[in-house]
Amino acid sequence: MNLNLCQTIHLPSYKDDRGSLTFLESCNHIPFEIKRIYYLYDLDVFKKRGYHAHKKLKQVIIALSGRFEIYLNDGEKDKTISLESPNIGLFICPMIWREIKSLSSKSICLVMASEKYQESDYIRNFKEFLKLSSTNENPIS
Repeated sequence: MNLNLCQTIHLPSYKDDRGSLTFLESCNHIPFEIKRIYYLYDLDVFKKRGYHAHKKLKQVIIALSGRFEIYLNDGEKDKTISLESPNIGLFICPMIWREIKSLSSKSICLVMASEKYQESDYIRNFKEFLKLSSTNENPIS
């Protein structure tokens, strides 16, 4: 997969003297039907999460609170994205290695996924990911 497909998404937000409101809809603001939502919290700022890729799953990640960085790698290129606003999400396509590092102690990371949990979709070994990400062995091509 191409790392350039992993892009930030600006979600609709409204602000007035009462506060702010951000909303999102499956297949509109989020480029897939949401089948699972989970969130990470009480994160240790000295430890990373993730360390995996997905064969078919798509995700959008939002920093509901705090700030964190997401390292992305497609087997050839890599980049790091910082998230710190609850109205900006990061779309991650299949076959992208990801690692999440919390940069603040009160970070809350919301994840919306295109599929229900399925362990067989995970690639948890970076060397295996590099092998599968080559054009000859890509499991989704």
